[in-house]
Amino acid sequence: MAGENRVVTAAPIAKKVPTERTYHGDVFVDEYEWLRDKDNPEVIAYLEEENAYTEARTAHLQPLRDKIFDEIKSRTQETDLSVPTRIGDFWYYSRSFEGKQYRSTCRCPIDATAEGLDAWSPPVLETGVAIEGEEVLLDMNVLAEGLEFIQLGAATVSHDGALLAYSVDTTGDERYTLRVKDLRTGELLPDEISGTAGGAVWSLDGTHLFYQTVNESWRPDTVWRHRIGTSHDDDVVVFHEEDERYWVSIAPSRSERYLFIVLGSKITSEYWALESDRPEGEFRVVLPRREGVDYSVEHAVIGGEDRFLILHNDVVDGEKAENFVLAEAPVADPANMTLLIGHRHDVRLEDIDAFRDFLVLGYRRDAQSRLAVWPLTAEGYGERVELDFGLELFTVGTGSSPEWEQPTVRVGVTSFITPMRVFDYVPASGELLLRKEDAVLGGFDPDAYEQHRLWAVASDGTRIPISLVQRKDHGEGPKPLLLYGYGAYEVNIDPSFSVSRLSLLDRGMAFAVAHVRGGGEMGRQWYEQGKTGAKKNTFTDFVSCAAHLVDEGITAPHLQVAEGGSAGGLLMGAVANLAPDLFAAILTNVPFVDPLTSILDPDLPLTVIEWDEWGNPIADPEVYAYMKSYSPYENVAAVDYPAILATTGLNDTRVLYVEPAKWVAKLRATRTGDAELLLKTEMSAGHGGVSGRYEKWKEAAFEFAWVLDQVGLADA
Repeated sequence: MAGENRVVTAAPIAKKVPTERTYHGDVFVDEYEWLRDKDNPEVIAYLEEENAYTEARTAHLQPLRDKIFDEIKSRTQETDLSVPTRIGDFWYYSRSFEGKQYRSTCRCPIDATAEGLDAWSPPVLETGVAIEGEEVLLDMNVLAEGLEFIQLGAATVSHDGALLAYSVDTTGDERYTLRVKDLRTGELLPDEISGTAGGAVWSLDGTHLFYQTVNESWRPDTVWRHRIGTSHDDDVVVFHEEDERYWVSIAPSRSERYLFIVLGSKITSEYWALESDRPEGEFRVVLPRREGVDYSVEHAVIGGEDRFLILHNDVVDGEKAENFVLAEAPVADPANMTLLIGHRHDVRLEDIDAFRDFLVLGYRRDAQSRLAVWPLTAEGYGERVELDFGLELFTVGTGSSPEWEQPTVRVGVTSFITPMRVFDYVPASGELLLRKEDAVLGGFDPDAYEQHRLWAVASDGTRIPISLVQRKDHGEGPKPLLLYGYGAYEVNIDPSFSVSRLSLLDRGMAFAVAHVRGGGEMGRQWYEQGKTGAKKNTFTDFVSCAAHLVDEGITAPHLQVAEGGSAGGLLMGAVANLAPDLFAAILTNVPFVDPLTSILDPDLPLTVIEWDEWGNPIADPEVYAYMKSYSPYENVAAVDYPAILATTGLNDTRVLYVEPAKWVAKLRATRTGDAELLLKTEMSAGHGGVSGRYEKWKEAAFEFAWVLDQVGLADA
């Protein structure tokens, strides 16, 4: 069991430097705020001391970490190719190679003689077999040489296939350097732009690039136009958003007729459109923003006429369409909408993708993602067909289908026990053509596992879905279980396959997801009931799910581990305070455990845009009091907490490293009991953790070994 037969080293003790924070007459004394200054050598020394302590406390798990890493590696097809995607005159795909951390982006020419469906059937590529006409567009392994971290941002080819725009972040702070490569010569053009956000979009003629930059708070707020071959000093601002609540992005329509600038807060959106063959033209607003109205726009040709398809949650027939409706409107008069799909309380419309001959509708029903294909006819619309995959739990989504005229749509399907399957669906015939199933080496048998949907009942009577997967042969009775939760931003935590998770399942540990309110699994109202003044529902829902799993005899408190990261880390911190007796341990990555301090500082990255999610505690004393009542950091108490492992990245710009650092320091000084309390800081990484697949596997092995140790499975 955890804690037995190991050398015990002294835990780091952070010094206390009282700092007063006063809002709305409330004075809070923060003794660890000094840890925010990462330029202070004393702060770095403290983080390194915590890392050394964590390594010492987990050193006995190194053989298990090595074993799990080897299991992940042995089950993974290290040398592999993705399913090719046709764009213009080329098939694009990525390669991975045994022993290399990163993938390479490649292409090969299409068969110019192929016709009909054959022209859109991807070539079957094999590892170890030469591919005629192959070009390596971008080898991340070459770019990563000599670097501790690298992350790809943009990677987009001009419409004529001649130029590649790509950007990389080499520190983890999500600021990228944008470059342009001439694919005809292999040479880099002089064009180089630093300090950009991650994306980039070409004009139709390939003469201009549109990109975004961020402000001091890391909010993408400006769209620029760059003419290829000119100095970036001559770049032109085409859009700037002053309102700190809005993020700005730019994307093309699939039809290539329009470029869209998209503004989004947590609850409001606005689109601006420009004909893509007029790169120096003026963007015009599609529908002016209105507080609380969220919409998206897609260009389609219906019955020979240009139309905008608009998903929105505005009022329809006197009722707020919280789960969204779909309408069409003339491009010249977007406000003149005709309703296509009305509002349903049990179905959340999420996406609409337009192709020349059909539409693809993404939606959610019964906490499951769904896809339907909607043929277009000369008169308008045919009959929608929902795709069926015969699985109790699954996740389905559209894959890479960039071409307007293609007669197929790429679809990806996965579940807890189904490795990702990639299909091409043919709307004209109803065929579902399997193009690839991710290989799991070493004799993986999906029939050895089972997945189920369970329902817990929250304290207010709401039924909360739980997704569960486990091996069939590990018997009845309580078993070790890892319970994952997130519950924020209307993010859906859907069933997906994980090679690394097999190392837990095969040792007798079950895995479950608590689909708590604050996420979007059950529709927009599910999100609304877990944010701002209803945020505590997220935490109590998770506790209800954990208690249900215990009450049903699936697990027991001394065998149950909770996991969540980022906003899910806030959930973990709150749950640790609410129900420490329900868990043996808590694993949390980049946890948002000091939310009130962050949301009170509008100069911090991302703060102002977060007010729609959490409320504005600066302006509203009730919001301040409510957030303070659940903030994990401010509610640490003298109780026996479960074992805790918190991981973070020094260069994280979304959830600053200081939050888990302060939290762990306060837990050490306040709690009772002696359960393991560890902090691990990646000193050269950001919000997404380490880069490189082998490093990520090592990170997973480290965390899983710790989890297994906490529930007595380290020797399993």
